[in-house]
Amino acid sequence: MEHWSYAMSAQPIPASFDEDVSSPDGRHRRSEESRKRIVQALLELVAAGDFFPSAEAVAEKAGVGLRSVFRHFKDMEGLRQEITASVEARCREIVDRPLNGDTWRAKLDDLVARRSQVFEKVMPYHRAGSAHQFQSNLIKNNQVELNRELRRILEKVVPASITSDLAVMEGLDLVMSIQAWIRLRIDQGLTVQQAHTVMKHLVEKLIPHS
Repeated sequence: MEHWSYAMSAQPIPASFDEDVSSPDGRHRRSEESRKRIVQALLELVAAGDFFPSAEAVAEKAGVGLRSVFRHFKDMEGLRQEITASVEARCREIVDRPLNGDTWRAKLDDLVARRSQVFEKVMPYHRAGSAHQFQSNLIKNNQVELNRELRRILEKVVPASITSDLAVMEGLDLVMSIQAWIRLRIDQGLTVQQAHTVMKHLVEKLIPHS
């Protein structure tokens, strides 16, 4: 699942960091560290709104040499996989936490609040992924699987009387989707709180409280 605080900044590193060393193990360690810094730099640049960062921007952000960036960029699918895993790991604490509430309706309300949190974190990366999805089967497949998992989670919360109602279930799946969240936040310019209020209101319209 392509989930999702990226406050970690690359620390200053010695000028010799990107140079080869005589030991194969040493070169491997430096290569792995360089790759981690490149992945972190990509995450931070995308979070800041740069969906197509240049190699120069990545190198500067990561504190590594251009040749190191070009070397690792040869394995773009591998880098994308690492970025996806990093984003997912940092959002799992929210996603995997048990839903609060003694009734399915209370759990649904908590799910709306939970998605507002997660979608806000993942939004920059999902938007960047959408811009690259036709260049990467990995990204395209991850986005399809994300929507499927969100649907499965929703179906586990609501009763059968709702999952069997086509109009209501499809409406819920739509208004509680990351695509709807991006539309509210980016295209309609709402704040996080406003977007959450709208999502909650639409869910209430589809399934009024008894």
